[in-house]
Amino acid sequence: MPGHKGRAPVAGLEALYRCDITEICGADSLFEADGIIAESEKNMSSLYGTAATAYSAAGSTLCIQAMLAIMKNEGRRVIALRNVHRAFLNATALLDMDVEWSIPDYNGGILSGRADMKDIERLLAADERPACVYVTSPDYTGVIADIPALSRLCRKYGAKLIVDNAHGPHLAFMPENIHPIALGADMCCDSAHKMLPALTGAAMLHTSRSEYAPLLKQAMGLFASTSPSYPVMMSLDICNRYIAESIRSDISVNLERLAAFREKFSGDILFSGDDPFHVTIRAAESGYNGIDFAQKLRENGTECEYADHDTVILLMAPFSTDEDFAGLSAAVLATVRKSEKTAPAKAAFAPKLPEKAMSIREAVFAQSEVIPVEQAEGRICGAVLVPCPPAIPIAASGEVINRECINIFKRYGIESVSVVK
Repeated sequence: MPGHKGRAPVAGLEALYRCDITEICGADSLFEADGIIAESEKNMSSLYGTAATAYSAAGSTLCIQAMLAIMKNEGRRVIALRNVHRAFLNATALLDMDVEWSIPDYNGGILSGRADMKDIERLLAADERPACVYVTSPDYTGVIADIPALSRLCRKYGAKLIVDNAHGPHLAFMPENIHPIALGADMCCDSAHKMLPALTGAAMLHTSRSEYAPLLKQAMGLFASTSPSYPVMMSLDICNRYIAESIRSDISVNLERLAAFREKFSGDILFSGDDPFHVTIRAAESGYNGIDFAQKLRENGTECEYADHDTVILLMAPFSTDEDFAGLSAAVLATVRKSEKTAPAKAAFAPKLPEKAMSIREAVFAQSEVIPVEQAEGRICGAVLVPCPPAIPIAASGEVINRECINIFKRYGIESVSVVK
């Protein structure tokens, strides 16, 4: 790299800096790949059984942008389940694509919900224009959508199915392949750093359709840096070897560890989710305050992925070790012993879509101001500022914030919101 020439400015980072190169001769170029990067992507494609796989050094966000750009190029309208990541909403703003929302059957909060197939079919049938259906699976709590059913529904109406599979790159290597591409999705993204031993920002864009293969890099190039991180891409290449040599045996061992962990605490904790590597604790239903539970875990050496009053989420992975599970088990045991139980509570949660006043793009690029949520009733939501995690919009850009939205904002500890001036 011209700026550092492979030398670290501080001791101890020399090996990292030596890996940070640029598009020199023999190193290939990500968005014009015909050498070692192209070979690595083909290896990944073969492992996942895709028509094509493209690397991203900018996370699943870049992959989401590219998938939607391809859909826009085909003139498709977008139908999406509401529990999307804000990266999806930002991409629709950049591409000037409005969204037809389907409210999922929520399970206690905005993090998790199952698709209402009848509602999705209603939206597909209501307009003859070509469509795509966008779902997040696994969702933040590990709930996996019925991809085969969604795929059949899309085929019936000539729609495409695209999946935010950021939390599911390991699903192709479970005892039964339940990766979205294997189950009928047209495109999906995987965040390798979520569940594989890859560096932050390492992700893949997959397609099952040969006609989309030459379009992936073209669409990614609209948004991506022309200087993608070589250490990040190197970590994806290393994942190829890990997948080929070790992931299935690691999954087998860790599925047993996960089952034993859940069994050990089954008398104290209620768990949820379809993906076993998402250890989702239904804290309120188990008689605990999730925020307090997470703080006690932290004090005992375990940092959770996410926590609110109702839910605590801990992510394990195929690469996890027996030592990881021993530490987790000790921390949960200490937390359970130190925590006072209250009456189990399950929050009713059935929000309705707020009124739409502007397009997503208009609202995102309008002049705006950030105000306390208590003052936001009747105002139009601007750019979505909900924190990540979980980064799920409560009011989407262009919608009128109502009292129900305010109550949900407060429930998730969000104190301010961007509104159109």
